[in-house]
Amino acid sequence: MKFHLIAIRLCIGVGLLATSVALRAQDIHFSQFYNSPFNLNPALVGQFNGAYRFIANQRTQWRSVTLPYSTFALSADARFLSLPDGVLNKKDGKPFNTDWNVGFSFLTDKAGDSQMKTNIIQLALGKEFSIGENGRIIPALMLSYTGMNIDYSNLNYDNQWNGLVYDPNLNAGESYARASRGYFHLNTGLVYNKRISNKQNITAGFGFFNLTNPKQSFFDDGFVKLDTRVTAHAQYLFPITNEWQAEPMLLWATQGTYKELNFGGRGHYLLKENKWMQRSLYFGVLGRAKDAGYILAGMKYDDWEAGISYDINTSNLKPASSGKGGFEFSVVYIIPPPPRAFPVKVCKDWM
Repeated sequence: MKFHLIAIRLCIGVGLLATSVALRAQDIHFSQFYNSPFNLNPALVGQFNGAYRFIANQRTQWRSVTLPYSTFALSADARFLSLPDGVLNKKDGKPFNTDWNVGFSFLTDKAGDSQMKTNIIQLALGKEFSIGENGRIIPALMLSYTGMNIDYSNLNYDNQWNGLVYDPNLNAGESYARASRGYFHLNTGLVYNKRISNKQNITAGFGFFNLTNPKQSFFDDGFVKLDTRVTAHAQYLFPITNEWQAEPMLLWATQGTYKELNFGGRGHYLLKENKWMQRSLYFGVLGRAKDAGYILAGMKYDDWEAGISYDINTSNLKPASSGKGGFEFSVVYIIPPPPRAFPVKVCKDWM
């Protein structure tokens, strides 16, 4: 009961913080934020039960309104990274074990008539510190590089109207300083996690992105800089019966004048469970305030997890979209840690 109260108070606190400001949609994001750790909080690197984790995310939206916006992400991270013998140590027949969590991610996004592309590469490093019974706190740093480019040839202009029809051969009368832009940015985060059992776990944290505020304008305007993005999130998984688990969750994010609040949860139905054989189905409903509501479903099968969600648009774009948002998919694969080698005592033949 104590942990239920902690989770409820934490969720209420994040909710009050979020509702104290105007709520507006944010830019690139995933509805299944719980399966997009690098985009949610750098300190979530290595926060899973296993040795290595691989995640793929894909999102397509606004197909009913314009050219579809498409986002795809891949990530890989390791908990307590272990390197082959001889990489960073003298060869002694043993792997080089570290107590650091390490991760790498790649995200690509294509949007609009100009097919503006954004590619982001990220490298994260985190370290765990024990706090209390079965609790730990994880700070992390993440370095990112973003490359952007735009195709102006796909755009149409008023100057290309000849009085009768649109003529793409007419001079658009526009000039641009550049068609691409690249920049580095620094991110950090902090996570608290307490694992009570395989069926009960609480996670909460804060992420801080784009701390260096790099220039992002295609017109070389120095004052057009990338705003810092701040996220606050909380999830609490707890059992209801032997077969059912509940998982309420909250995400609040702000970036410049844009605000976002996600709230809702998942329900998990356990099919089979032991240490490395955990099979379950889950279903959920979440809302993104003044923007969309979405339904989701998925399955966990041992080391694999696959999820699907669909956004239902409730924003001011609803008349044009007819409420149609977009599909999103996620796949997670976790490699368990190698088995521990225990010393074996060999008895003599006559014993």
